[in-house]
Amino acid sequence: MKTRKIRMGMVGGGKDAFIGAVHRIAANMDGQIEFCCGALSINPEIAKESGEMLFLPEDRIYMNFEEMIEKESKLPADQKIDFVTIVTPNFAHFAPAMMALDHGFNVVIEKPIALSLDEARQLQNKVEETGLILCLTHTYSGYPMVKQARQMVKEGKLGAIRKVMVEYPQGWLSTLTEREGNAGAAWRTDPKKSGKSGCMGDIGTHAAQLAEYISGLQITKVCADLNIVVPGRGLDDDGNVLLKFNNGANGVLIASQVAAGEENALKIKVYGEKGGLEWHQMEPNTLMVKWLNEPAQVYRAGQAYLSDAAKHNTRVPGGHPEGYLEAFANIYRNFALTVSAKIHGTEPTEAMLDFPRVEDGVRGMTFIETVVESSGSDQKWFDFKA
Repeated sequence: MKTRKIRMGMVGGGKDAFIGAVHRIAANMDGQIEFCCGALSINPEIAKESGEMLFLPEDRIYMNFEEMIEKESKLPADQKIDFVTIVTPNFAHFAPAMMALDHGFNVVIEKPIALSLDEARQLQNKVEETGLILCLTHTYSGYPMVKQARQMVKEGKLGAIRKVMVEYPQGWLSTLTEREGNAGAAWRTDPKKSGKSGCMGDIGTHAAQLAEYISGLQITKVCADLNIVVPGRGLDDDGNVLLKFNNGANGVLIASQVAAGEENALKIKVYGEKGGLEWHQMEPNTLMVKWLNEPAQVYRAGQAYLSDAAKHNTRVPGGHPEGYLEAFANIYRNFALTVSAKIHGTEPTEAMLDFPRVEDGVRGMTFIETVVESSGSDQKWFDFKA
Protein backbone atom coordinates (compact mmCIF):
# COMPACT_ATOMS: atom_id res chain seq x y z
CA MET A 1 0.00 0.00 0.00
CA LYS A 2 1.41 3.37 -1.05
CA THR A 3 1.81 5.92 1.74
CA ARG A 4 3.34 8.87 -0.12
CA LYS A 5 4.49 10.31 -3.41
CA ILE A 6 8.03 9.58 -4.48
CA ARG A 7 10.36 12.58 -4.32
CA MET A 8 12.35 13.99 -7.27
CA GLY A 9 15.41 16.20 -7.64
CA MET A 10 16.38 17.63 -11.04
CA VAL A 11 19.77 18.32 -12.62
CA GLY A 12 19.55 20.86 -15.45
CA GLY A 13 16.25 22.07 -16.86
CA GLY A 14 16.38 25.72 -15.80
CA LYS A 15 14.10 28.50 -17.01
CA ASP A 16 15.43 28.65 -20.58
CA ALA A 17 15.55 24.89 -21.15
CA PHE A 18 12.86 23.19 -23.26
CA ILE A 19 13.14 19.61 -22.05
CA GLY A 20 13.29 20.38 -18.33
CA ALA A 21 9.79 21.81 -18.39
CA VAL A 22 8.55 18.77 -20.32
CA HIS A 23 9.99 16.44 -17.68
CA ARG A 24 8.34 18.41 -14.86
CA ILE A 25 4.95 18.38 -16.59
CA ALA A 26 5.24 14.66 -17.26
CA ALA A 27 6.35 13.88 -13.71
CA ASN A 28 3.45 15.87 -12.28
CA MET A 29 0.67 14.56 -14.52
CA ASP A 30 -0.43 11.54 -12.50
CA GLY A 31 0.15 12.81 -8.97
CA GLN A 32 2.75 10.13 -8.20
CA ILE A 33 5.80 12.42 -7.91
CA GLU A 34 6.75 15.44 -5.79
CA PHE A 35 9.36 17.84 -7.20
CA CYS A 36 11.51 18.71 -4.18
CA CYS A 37 14.85 20.19 -5.23
CA GLY A 38 17.07 21.05 -8.14
CA ALA A 39 20.46 22.07 -9.46
CA LEU A 40 18.84 23.66 -12.46
CA SER A 41 21.73 25.41 -14.21
CA ILE A 42 25.52 25.69 -14.20
CA ASN A 43 24.93 29.46 -14.03
CA PRO A 44 24.30 30.24 -10.33
CA GLU A 45 21.98 33.16 -11.08
CA ILE A 46 19.83 31.09 -13.44
CA ALA A 47 19.86 28.16 -11.00
CA LYS A 48 18.61 30.37 -8.17
CA GLU A 49 16.05 32.24 -10.28
CA SER A 50 14.73 29.02 -11.82
CA GLY A 51 14.32 27.39 -8.42
CA GLU A 52 12.46 30.43 -7.11
CA MET A 53 10.18 30.50 -10.17
CA LEU A 54 9.29 26.86 -9.46
CA PHE A 55 8.68 27.60 -5.75
CA LEU A 56 11.38 25.27 -4.48
CA PRO A 57 12.41 25.83 -0.85
CA GLU A 58 15.40 28.16 -0.68
CA ASP A 59 17.58 25.57 1.05
CA ARG A 60 16.87 23.04 -1.70
CA ILE A 61 17.89 25.23 -4.62
CA TYR A 62 21.41 24.00 -5.31
CA MET A 63 24.20 25.54 -7.37
CA ASN A 64 25.52 22.24 -8.75
CA PHE A 65 24.60 18.56 -8.84
CA GLU A 66 27.42 17.57 -6.46
CA GLU A 67 26.02 19.81 -3.75
CA MET A 68 22.48 18.58 -4.35
CA ILE A 69 23.29 14.88 -4.25
CA GLU A 70 25.62 15.21 -1.26
CA LYS A 71 23.21 17.26 0.85
CA GLU A 72 20.09 15.31 -0.14
CA SER A 73 21.75 12.03 0.79
CA LYS A 74 22.21 13.31 4.37
CA LEU A 75 18.59 14.33 4.92
CA PRO A 76 16.26 12.17 7.03
CA ALA A 77 14.56 9.31 5.17
CA ASP A 78 11.20 11.06 5.28
CA GLN A 79 12.59 14.15 3.52
CA LYS A 80 15.30 13.21 1.05
CA ILE A 81 14.59 12.52 -2.58
CA ASP A 82 14.06 9.06 -4.05
CA PHE A 83 15.44 9.77 -7.51
CA VAL A 84 17.37 12.25 -9.62
CA THR A 85 16.21 13.34 -13.07
CA ILE A 86 19.02 14.42 -15.41
CA VAL A 87 18.02 16.72 -18.28
CA THR A 88 21.40 18.11 -19.32
CA PRO A 89 23.18 17.79 -22.70
CA ASN A 90 24.80 14.41 -23.43
CA PHE A 91 28.26 15.26 -22.10
CA ALA A 92 26.81 16.08 -18.67
CA HIS A 93 24.83 12.84 -18.17
CA PHE A 94 27.40 10.43 -16.80
CA ALA A 95 28.82 12.24 -13.78
CA PRO A 96 25.52 13.14 -12.06
CA ALA A 97 24.02 9.73 -12.89
CA MET A 98 26.97 7.85 -11.43
CA MET A 99 27.07 10.05 -8.32
CA ALA A 100 23.32 9.67 -7.78
CA LEU A 101 23.57 5.88 -7.99
CA ASP A 102 26.58 5.88 -5.65
CA HIS A 103 24.53 7.81 -3.09
CA GLY A 104 21.55 5.46 -3.26
CA PHE A 105 19.28 7.41 -5.59
CA ASN A 106 17.36 5.98 -8.55
CA VAL A 107 17.84 7.86 -11.83
CA VAL A 108 15.79 9.15 -14.75
CA ILE A 109 17.95 10.32 -17.62
CA GLU A 110 17.52 11.86 -21.05
CA LYS A 111 18.67 9.85 -24.05
CA PRO A 112 21.22 8.99 -25.21
CA ILE A 113 22.28 7.73 -21.81
CA ALA A 114 25.85 9.06 -21.97
CA LEU A 115 28.60 10.40 -24.21
CA SER A 116 30.15 7.01 -24.99
CA LEU A 117 29.45 3.28 -24.89
CA ASP A 118 32.07 2.89 -22.15
CA GLU A 119 30.19 5.34 -19.92
CA ALA A 120 26.91 3.55 -20.65
CA ARG A 121 28.40 0.22 -19.63
CA GLN A 122 29.79 1.73 -16.44
CA LEU A 123 26.29 2.94 -15.56
CA GLN A 124 24.86 -0.49 -16.33
CA ASN A 125 27.42 -2.10 -14.01
CA LYS A 126 26.58 0.40 -11.27
CA VAL A 127 22.84 -0.27 -11.61
CA GLU A 128 23.47 -4.01 -11.34
CA GLU A 129 25.77 -3.46 -8.35
CA THR A 130 23.35 -1.21 -6.43
CA GLY A 131 20.02 -2.77 -7.41
CA LEU A 132 18.70 0.74 -8.14
CA ILE A 133 16.50 1.66 -11.10
CA LEU A 134 17.59 3.74 -14.09
CA CYS A 135 14.88 4.95 -16.49
CA LEU A 136 15.70 6.32 -19.94
CA THR A 137 13.18 8.69 -21.49
CA HIS A 138 12.60 7.21 -24.95
CA THR A 139 9.34 9.12 -25.16
CA TYR A 140 7.79 7.49 -28.21
CA SER A 141 7.53 4.09 -26.58
CA GLY A 142 5.04 5.69 -24.16
CA TYR A 143 2.22 6.28 -26.67
CA PRO A 144 -0.89 4.11 -26.21
CA MET A 145 -1.01 3.03 -29.86
CA VAL A 146 2.67 2.07 -29.78
CA LYS A 147 1.76 -0.16 -26.84
CA GLN A 148 -1.06 -1.61 -28.93
CA ALA A 149 1.27 -2.28 -31.85
CA ARG A 150 3.80 -3.98 -29.59
CA GLN A 151 1.12 -6.17 -28.01
CA MET A 152 -0.27 -7.27 -31.37
CA VAL A 153 3.20 -8.31 -32.52
CA LYS A 154 3.85 -10.04 -29.19
CA GLU A 155 0.63 -12.04 -29.54
CA GLY A 156 1.67 -13.21 -33.01
CA LYS A 157 -1.19 -11.50 -34.83
CA LEU A 158 1.13 -10.53 -37.69
CA GLY A 159 2.97 -13.85 -37.72
CA ALA A 160 6.77 -13.88 -37.82
CA ILE A 161 8.18 -10.39 -38.42
CA ARG A 162 9.94 -10.01 -41.75
CA LYS A 163 10.65 -6.31 -42.22
CA VAL A 164 10.85 -3.10 -40.18
CA MET A 165 10.91 0.34 -41.80
CA VAL A 166 11.37 3.40 -39.60
CA GLU A 167 12.03 6.98 -40.57
CA TYR A 168 12.56 10.14 -38.55
CA PRO A 169 12.81 13.26 -40.71
CA GLN A 170 13.15 16.76 -39.24
CA GLY A 171 14.04 19.99 -40.98
CA TRP A 172 15.21 22.28 -38.18
CA LEU A 173 18.95 21.96 -38.96
CA SER A 174 18.62 22.75 -42.67
CA THR A 175 20.81 25.81 -42.09
CA LEU A 176 23.72 26.50 -39.72
CA THR A 177 21.34 27.61 -37.01
CA GLU A 178 23.92 26.57 -34.39
CA ARG A 179 25.89 29.68 -35.40
CA GLU A 180 22.87 31.93 -35.11
CA GLY A 181 22.26 31.66 -31.37
CA ASN A 182 20.28 28.39 -31.28
CA ALA A 183 21.62 26.82 -28.07
CA GLY A 184 19.94 23.45 -28.66
CA ALA A 185 21.49 23.20 -32.10
CA ALA A 186 24.88 24.37 -30.82
CA TRP A 187 25.45 21.53 -28.35
CA ARG A 188 23.84 18.87 -30.55
CA THR A 189 26.30 19.63 -33.36
CA ASP A 190 29.37 19.86 -31.10
CA PRO A 191 31.28 16.54 -30.82
CA LYS A 192 32.57 17.50 -27.35
CA LYS A 193 29.03 17.89 -26.02
CA SER A 194 26.98 15.53 -28.21
CA GLY A 195 29.40 12.66 -28.80
CA LYS A 196 30.35 10.79 -31.96
CA SER A 197 27.09 11.43 -33.81
CA GLY A 198 24.69 14.30 -34.31
CA CYS A 199 21.51 13.25 -36.10
CA MET A 200 21.83 9.52 -35.42
CA GLY A 201 22.63 10.16 -31.77
CA ASP A 202 19.80 12.63 -31.32
CA ILE A 203 16.91 11.06 -33.25
CA GLY A 204 18.28 7.90 -34.89
CA THR A 205 18.47 6.35 -31.43
CA HIS A 206 14.75 7.01 -30.95
CA ALA A 207 14.00 5.30 -34.25
CA ALA A 208 16.16 2.29 -33.40
CA GLN A 209 14.62 1.90 -29.94
CA LEU A 210 11.11 2.13 -31.36
CA ALA A 211 11.92 -0.49 -34.02
CA GLU A 212 13.12 -2.92 -31.36
CA TYR A 213 10.33 -2.06 -28.91
CA ILE A 214 7.43 -2.68 -31.28
CA SER A 215 8.93 -5.64 -33.14
CA GLY A 216 10.21 -7.36 -30.01
CA LEU A 217 13.41 -8.05 -31.96
CA GLN A 218 16.99 -6.93 -31.51
CA ILE A 219 19.28 -5.38 -34.11
CA THR A 220 22.27 -7.63 -34.80
CA LYS A 221 23.97 -5.95 -37.78
CA VAL A 222 24.03 -2.51 -39.40
CA CYS A 223 25.24 -1.05 -42.67
CA ALA A 224 25.28 2.74 -42.37
CA ASP A 225 25.76 5.81 -44.53
CA LEU A 226 26.00 9.03 -42.47
CA ASN A 227 26.21 12.44 -44.08
CA ILE A 228 27.05 16.04 -43.26
CA VAL A 229 24.77 17.84 -45.69
CA VAL A 230 25.12 21.44 -44.46
CA PRO A 231 28.68 22.68 -45.14
CA GLY A 232 30.59 23.65 -42.02
CA ARG A 233 28.76 21.33 -39.62
CA GLY A 234 30.85 19.13 -37.32
CA LEU A 235 28.58 16.09 -36.99
CA ASP A 236 26.21 14.11 -39.21
CA ASP A 237 22.86 15.76 -39.90
CA ASP A 238 21.47 12.96 -42.09
CA GLY A 239 21.82 9.20 -42.44
CA ASN A 240 20.54 5.88 -43.77
CA VAL A 241 21.03 2.52 -42.07
CA LEU A 242 20.27 -1.01 -43.25
CA LEU A 243 19.38 -3.31 -40.36
CA LYS A 244 19.36 -7.03 -39.67
CA PHE A 245 17.46 -8.47 -36.70
CA ASN A 246 17.98 -11.52 -34.53
CA ASN A 247 15.17 -13.53 -36.18
CA GLY A 248 16.53 -12.99 -39.69
CA ALA A 249 14.26 -10.02 -40.49
CA ASN A 250 15.71 -6.99 -42.22
CA GLY A 251 14.99 -3.30 -41.94
CA VAL A 252 15.70 0.24 -43.00
CA LEU A 253 16.22 3.23 -40.70
CA ILE A 254 16.33 6.77 -42.09
CA ALA A 255 17.02 9.81 -39.92
CA SER A 256 17.54 13.36 -41.12
CA GLN A 257 17.53 16.82 -39.60
CA VAL A 258 17.90 18.55 -42.96
CA ALA A 259 14.60 17.37 -44.46
CA ALA A 260 13.40 20.91 -45.13
CA GLY A 261 9.78 21.47 -44.20
CA GLU A 262 9.47 18.46 -41.92
CA GLU A 263 8.59 18.91 -38.24
CA ASN A 264 8.86 15.73 -36.18
CA ALA A 265 7.66 13.13 -38.66
CA LEU A 266 8.64 9.87 -36.97
CA LYS A 267 6.94 6.92 -38.73
CA ILE A 268 7.27 3.16 -38.38
CA LYS A 269 6.02 0.17 -40.38
CA VAL A 270 6.36 -3.42 -39.19
CA TYR A 271 5.50 -6.30 -41.54
CA GLY A 272 4.93 -9.95 -40.69
CA GLU A 273 3.75 -13.02 -42.57
CA LYS A 274 0.05 -12.15 -42.10
CA GLY A 275 -0.01 -8.37 -42.17
CA GLY A 276 1.58 -5.09 -41.17
CA LEU A 277 1.32 -2.16 -38.76
CA GLU A 278 1.86 1.52 -39.44
CA TRP A 279 2.10 4.34 -36.86
CA HIS A 280 2.89 8.05 -37.29
CA GLN A 281 4.03 10.13 -34.31
CA MET A 282 2.28 13.26 -35.60
CA GLU A 283 -1.04 11.34 -35.73
CA PRO A 284 -0.44 9.30 -32.58
CA ASN A 285 -4.02 8.23 -31.79
CA THR A 286 -4.21 6.12 -34.97
CA LEU A 287 -2.68 2.72 -35.70
CA MET A 288 -3.11 1.31 -39.20
CA VAL A 289 -3.32 -2.48 -39.45
CA LYS A 290 -3.06 -4.06 -42.91
CA TRP A 291 -3.90 -7.71 -43.49
CA LEU A 292 -2.96 -10.11 -46.26
CA ASN A 293 -6.09 -10.67 -48.39
CA GLU A 294 -8.35 -8.88 -45.89
CA PRO A 295 -9.53 -5.27 -45.54
CA ALA A 296 -7.24 -2.89 -43.66
CA GLN A 297 -8.28 -1.72 -40.18
CA VAL A 298 -7.90 1.54 -38.30
CA TYR A 299 -7.33 1.22 -34.55
CA ARG A 300 -7.96 4.31 -32.44
CA ALA A 301 -6.82 5.26 -28.95
CA GLY A 302 -9.31 5.18 -26.09
CA GLN A 303 -11.43 2.32 -27.47
CA ALA A 304 -12.68 -0.75 -25.58
CA TYR A 305 -11.27 -3.18 -28.15
CA LEU A 306 -7.65 -2.24 -27.39
CA SER A 307 -5.19 -4.32 -25.37
CA ASP A 308 -4.73 -3.92 -21.64
CA ALA A 309 -1.28 -2.47 -22.33
CA ALA A 310 -2.79 0.33 -24.44
CA LYS A 311 -5.58 0.95 -21.92
CA HIS A 312 -3.13 1.16 -19.02
CA ASN A 313 -1.38 4.01 -20.82
CA THR A 314 -4.53 5.90 -21.89
CA ARG A 315 -6.03 8.70 -19.80
CA VAL A 316 -8.97 10.10 -21.76
CA PRO A 317 -11.90 8.71 -23.79
CA GLY A 318 -11.65 8.09 -27.51
CA GLY A 319 -11.58 11.21 -29.66
CA HIS A 320 -9.61 13.22 -27.09
CA PRO A 321 -6.05 13.55 -28.43
CA GLU A 322 -3.25 12.12 -26.32
CA GLY A 323 0.14 13.34 -27.37
CA TYR A 324 3.77 13.90 -26.52
CA LEU A 325 3.32 15.06 -22.94
CA GLU A 326 1.04 12.15 -22.06
CA ALA A 327 3.45 9.65 -23.62
CA PHE A 328 6.27 11.21 -21.61
CA ALA A 329 4.11 11.01 -18.50
CA ASN A 330 3.46 7.30 -19.08
CA ILE A 331 7.18 6.64 -18.75
CA TYR A 332 7.36 8.68 -15.54
CA ARG A 333 4.26 7.07 -14.08
CA ASN A 334 5.39 3.51 -14.74
CA PHE A 335 8.83 4.31 -13.32
CA ALA A 336 7.26 5.97 -10.25
CA LEU A 337 4.96 3.03 -9.61
CA THR A 338 7.92 0.65 -9.86
CA VAL A 339 10.02 2.71 -7.43
CA SER A 340 7.06 3.01 -5.06
CA ALA A 341 6.50 -0.75 -5.14
CA LYS A 342 10.15 -1.27 -4.27
CA ILE A 343 9.94 1.21 -1.38
CA HIS A 344 6.90 -0.58 0.01
CA GLY A 345 8.31 -4.06 -0.47
CA THR A 346 5.87 -5.22 -3.14
CA GLU A 347 6.44 -6.66 -6.60
CA PRO A 348 5.82 -4.27 -9.52
CA THR A 349 3.44 -5.54 -12.18
CA GLU A 350 4.41 -6.13 -15.81
CA ALA A 351 2.56 -2.92 -16.72
CA MET A 352 4.56 -0.91 -14.16
CA LEU A 353 7.85 -2.27 -15.49
CA ASP A 354 7.06 -1.10 -19.03
CA PHE A 355 9.58 1.72 -19.39
CA PRO A 356 13.04 1.98 -21.03
CA ARG A 357 15.94 1.12 -18.71
CA VAL A 358 19.72 1.04 -18.58
CA GLU A 359 19.85 -1.87 -21.05
CA ASP A 360 18.12 0.35 -23.61
CA GLY A 361 20.73 3.01 -22.92
CA VAL A 362 23.57 0.60 -23.63
CA ARG A 363 21.89 -0.53 -26.85
CA GLY A 364 21.41 3.11 -27.86
CA MET A 365 25.11 3.88 -27.40
CA THR A 366 26.01 0.66 -29.22
CA PHE A 367 23.81 1.81 -32.10
CA ILE A 368 25.55 5.19 -32.26
CA GLU A 369 29.08 3.81 -32.16
CA THR A 370 28.33 0.98 -34.60
CA VAL A 371 26.70 3.16 -37.26
CA VAL A 372 29.54 5.70 -37.02
CA GLU A 373 32.09 2.92 -37.44
CA SER A 374 30.13 1.38 -40.31
CA SER A 375 29.73 4.68 -42.13
CA GLY A 376 33.46 5.32 -42.04
CA SER A 377 34.36 1.92 -43.47
CA ASP A 378 34.14 0.14 -46.81
CA GLN A 379 33.01 -3.01 -44.99
CA LYS A 380 29.36 -3.72 -45.71
CA TRP A 381 28.02 -5.10 -42.42
CA PHE A 382 29.08 -4.40 -38.85
CA ASP A 383 28.03 -6.54 -35.89
CA PHE A 384 25.90 -4.83 -33.25
CA LYS A 385 27.59 -5.81 -29.97
CA ALA A 386 25.67 -4.38 -27.02
